[in-house]
Amino acid sequence: QVQLVESGGGLVQAGGSLNLSCAASGRIFTTNLMGWYRQRTGKQREMVASITYGGHTNYADSVNGRFTISRDNNKHTVNLEMSSLEPEDTAVYYCPAVVYAAVGAPPSDYWGKGTPVTVSS
Repeated sequence: QVQLVESGGGLVQAGGSLNLSCAASGRIFTTNLMGWYRQRTGKQREMVASITYGGHTNYADSVNGRFTISRDNNKHTVNLEMSSLEPEDTAVYYCPAVVYAAVGAPPSDYWGKGTPVTVSS
């Protein structure tokens, strides 16, 4: 009933910038926590950034001020602005969201299929 689609990934040089976007659609009353994870080849998936409905944010130490997460509650979208990119940022980036389908309904979590980001040195 809910789909999340990431976009904006691609190839970028080290030191460059890239913006990712994720749109949730389907049966949604509201979204709670949204965020971004990434997974490098041969590595475990890790949290990059998260943002609450009210706009409170958390970031992984590894991105340390280089990334900025934001959201639009009316559009059910979340964005990730990435700057000063490093080869270590190369990964598939995934968008998770906690979704309430209706008033009083329990929350459910959903994941997008990911968008790849490659940072060349």
